[in-house]
Amino acid sequence: MSDTILVHASRPVLDEKAAWLEALAHERNASQHTIDSYERDLRQFLVFLTEYNARPAEITDLADLKTAELRAFLADRRRDGTGARSLGRNLSGVRSFLRHLERKGLASSAGARAMRAPKQPKSLPRPLSVDDALEVSEEAGSFAVEPWIAARDVAVLTLLYGCGLRISEALSLPGDALTDPGQRAMPIEGKGGKTRIVPLLPAVLEAVAEYRRLCPFALGSEEPLFRGARGGPLRPQIVQRNMVRLRSALGLPPSATPHALRHSFATHLLAAGGDLRTIQDLLGHASLSTTQNYTAVDSNRLMSVYRDAHPRARRRSS
Repeated sequence: MSDTILVHASRPVLDEKAAWLEALAHERNASQHTIDSYERDLRQFLVFLTEYNARPAEITDLADLKTAELRAFLADRRRDGTGARSLGRNLSGVRSFLRHLERKGLASSAGARAMRAPKQPKSLPRPLSVDDALEVSEEAGSFAVEPWIAARDVAVLTLLYGCGLRISEALSLPGDALTDPGQRAMPIEGKGGKTRIVPLLPAVLEAVAEYRRLCPFALGSEEPLFRGARGGPLRPQIVQRNMVRLRSALGLPPSATPHALRHSFATHLLAAGGDLRTIQDLLGHASLSTTQNYTAVDSNRLMSVYRDAHPRARRRSS
């Protein structure tokens, strides 16, 4: 977005906006989709703030930002017909920029962090969309204070979505796991001591390698791969707590849990044409009926498969 369009902010704000977007791209390696969304969120907020104060937004306006102003912004967006989920994403973009200013000593993000995202409509447990699952993985380290913890959080959630692991399976990996950049699969011991082979994506290996590079603790074979802030084993509650924060920041429903990433892994494979038996093996399910219940495929796709595959359906449509 050009500066000529963003006349709703002073030059210092525009400079910090540019630096923030640069940091998202190069330091946090955010996707272009995430960068575009955050840029749009901030632009909308600065437009609102300019109209709210009857002058272009200044750094001091952001430094002294009150929750009342954030609530007024969301109320204004709601009047324009913006849904609860989009409002949550608007708030997420503003929070990210305020954290950037906070790191430079220019503002405090406490008010924005304390503000709850708009309540999402209740829904049954379901997988995340492909875009949401990718964004959760990319933004997993957003709330970490230290770079190695941010890399750890990204690596854990990337494993859950990229390999379909349970939290317990990811957190039980030994410190010497996934050290070979050419590794293409790994054995996982699941429920009941049953071992399955899980393929490895390059994105998974890269996320773990980045965490390993930054982790301040020795990662030997006798110690767990993923560590807590003090060096002990990373607890599932920490992963779940981080997902709650991500859910609020990204405007996702309560069904977006760490386990939903495993659910999404299976559902996205099936929707892309994956074989149900193969997905059963990848998940480590003893019964195919469990896999069928676990994966969610929309009714339109089921009807499409029926029309293409069933002899009577083909005959009727011909």
